[in-house]
Amino acid sequence: MAIYLTKEKQDEIFQEYAGNAANTGSVEGQVALFTYRIESLSKHLKENKKDHSCRRTLLTLVGKRKRLLRYLEKKDINGYRELIKKLGIRG
Repeated sequence: MAIYLTKEKQDEIFQEYAGNAANTGSVEGQVALFTYRIESLSKHLKENKKDHSCRRTLLTLVGKRKRLLRYLEKKDINGYRELIKKLGIRG
């Protein structure tokens, strides 16, 4: 399985994208966290092609991130575009 996130890394992600390490409910912070987890799971799956439970987790995370991005796009289009550019997704 992929490496679990440390509390410090999670705080760092929320600090950078949500503006505050304690603001774990912000859409931007959650999308950034999901993106980090998706990248680590993708790397794991390249080495372990038959890990189907990991693949299912990856697909679940991609779906959650997609729904959150759709919500952010409807609520704040400028914030959405900024976040997409900052994370380097949907390129």
